[in-house]
Amino acid sequence: MGLLSAIQLASRIARCCLCQLSTSKSCFSTKSTLMGDKNILLMGPPGAGKTTVGKIVAHKLGLPIIDVDDDVLEKRWKMPVAAKLAEVGGRFFLEEEGQTLCNFSASGCIISLTGSNPLHAEAMQHMKQNGLVVYLDVDSEDIIERLSRMKVDRIVGQEEGVSLKDLLCYRKQFYEKWLDIRVFCGMGDTVEEVAEKVLRAVERYQEHDEETYISTRCGGSELSNRKTYFSDVVIEGLAADGGLYVPKKGFPKISKSQCLRLISMSYPERALVLLEKCIHPKDVSALDLRDIVYKAYESNFSSERVAPVKHLVQNQYVQELFHGPTASFKDLALQLMPQLFAHCLPPMCNFLILVATSGDTGSAVLSGFSRLSGTDRHRTGVLVFFPNEGVSPIQEQQMTSFRERNARAVSVLSDFDFCQKSIKRMFGEAGLTGHFAVEYGTVLSTANSINWARLLPQVVYHCSSYLDLCRDGVINCGDPVDVCIPTGNFGNAMSALYAKQMGIPIRKVICASNHNRIVADFITTGQYDLQGHPLLHSHSPAIDILKSSNLERFIYHISGRSSCLVKDLFTRLEVEKCFQLPEHLLSKMQEQVQAGWCSEDDCLAAIHNVHTQTGYLMDTHTAVAKVVADRLKDGSCPTVLCSTAHYGKFAPAVFKALQIQNVPQDPMEQLKVLEATASRPEAHREMMKCLREKGGHRVCQADYSVLVEEVESMIQDSFLKVT
Repeated sequence: MGLLSAIQLASRIARCCLCQLSTSKSCFSTKSTLMGDKNILLMGPPGAGKTTVGKIVAHKLGLPIIDVDDDVLEKRWKMPVAAKLAEVGGRFFLEEEGQTLCNFSASGCIISLTGSNPLHAEAMQHMKQNGLVVYLDVDSEDIIERLSRMKVDRIVGQEEGVSLKDLLCYRKQFYEKWLDIRVFCGMGDTVEEVAEKVLRAVERYQEHDEETYISTRCGGSELSNRKTYFSDVVIEGLAADGGLYVPKKGFPKISKSQCLRLISMSYPERALVLLEKCIHPKDVSALDLRDIVYKAYESNFSSERVAPVKHLVQNQYVQELFHGPTASFKDLALQLMPQLFAHCLPPMCNFLILVATSGDTGSAVLSGFSRLSGTDRHRTGVLVFFPNEGVSPIQEQQMTSFRERNARAVSVLSDFDFCQKSIKRMFGEAGLTGHFAVEYGTVLSTANSINWARLLPQVVYHCSSYLDLCRDGVINCGDPVDVCIPTGNFGNAMSALYAKQMGIPIRKVICASNHNRIVADFITTGQYDLQGHPLLHSHSPAIDILKSSNLERFIYHISGRSSCLVKDLFTRLEVEKCFQLPEHLLSKMQEQVQAGWCSEDDCLAAIHNVHTQTGYLMDTHTAVAKVVADRLKDGSCPTVLCSTAHYGKFAPAVFKALQIQNVPQDPMEQLKVLEATASRPEAHREMMKCLREKGGHRVCQADYSVLVEEVESMIQDSFLKVT
């Protein structure tokens, strides 16, 4: 039986009776319902529709409705609310209102709070003891229009000279302080639509067991019957059967009316609304999630817009994803993910985060986890493996500048694929992970894009780029766009496809490869073939990857969630170094993604040409995307290029592209020369600061057992040594 049916049945069994109000206490008594004795408290500003929505919700659930204004305050005061306000004034009114609510109790009811109740902390604490607070987050323009129709031009607490819009903005902090559930209302939503959203939101809150995750390889195995929640997948990273976690019920949707509201919002505000839809409040409460999001995005980025979209040439736009602390798109996820990880940590264990990086992930992980504090920081270690001579000098210096007891980077005399394969193997060896858990009380986890908490924040910036184009008048909400992404591990591309699943009108996701063109060839032919394809070094090392982990998620989705097929294909890839996608799935894949590749010469030429035409200086990965987008464009809609790194991280290649002679040897001096050459984007101050730090690091052989020894040594250094 669903929650709503259960409540309706319970309401027929138990009826609420109103007790006589006394001077000391207001009391409603109900018999127990299948919800328990909790009330549903509708909260929001005046004009949000709490009273009308409350009546509709109460009618549909068969529950009593209590309006605090009519049924509590006016009965207690024996006068209209407006008369009381005129008698005592705004400040004293809030106190009397709050104290009256403190002396009131009810159970099993729908309660429409007043717009000013949340300003009284004691009253809200009292009401929350037996209530689920549902915040009707209605657009301020809709509220102002409704109040105007009602001939209301001033509300409680509105002083002379303060606009209604400013007061609504001020009050939002109090609503977000007390909410359990946000009902994000679209522009122009009717009260009937809002009431339906309330019902769905309450049902979602109660049915936590329905919002779980499943491995791409589990099928009918025992693992598929286990309840795996968001907090579990954040900590575990990789599923026990070697698969990747995906939401069992798919992605939530955002409507066009909700998109219209998101357009005017800041990046943190957008992130909070979108992530609330994807993370169940029983895994991370709304208040905690708000703190996490604002800690990640409020001051850590050099651009106020966090991930701004700027016009490049013709119908092409560039989303600058490099304004974070390490000048890489990885910061958008890795300033947030460590906060989520720390929130979900179970007690009494240490955790070692293992990371394989082709360049940018390493420094971003080290930066993100370094921002943890207190016990969370002491219980968490980070070990990064990167290919020796397989990253740029600046990327290496960024990683090796972290020299803390529980954070280090180690280079391996091999390539990224070996590093990633070794980490996956460690996770798959129960004897090894058991040894670390029993001997050292330490659990392994990962922060690569195979971890769902790494992928989810990337969905936000793809949604945000579309909203920015709408805000700037480039497109109307609902118009299609293409997105072109330099692609290695397919995580960035997969997050764009998830944004499309949410309802963002992305027409095509274009995957751009360098001369390591395995992914591009696969999307074109359906054959994933590693045989006779050694990894080639390139000017765009972050996508020097042959085995793209997140393709597993994509194939899982286009195959209709066939875990058997996924397991078969990726087992075959491991053993035979190749697999062929069935023909019907190839056509389904090509409906959603296109792909192309770019030579080294074409990459450098693109940097030179764009700089000559516009003064804009691209990094090498953005240049790969530019070349492929130019080849595949049809001109029918705008194309957003994902600019995944600041040009300064790949200075030697950029100097070569610009044909600048007498390049200084010092990386700091190189950045100064490039800064003087480029009219935009601006120099990256955090990266300049990092280059002043001189670090050293260990180099180890391309031997799995050696990497295991590094892991054990790291655990001992992080958690056993007394400092």
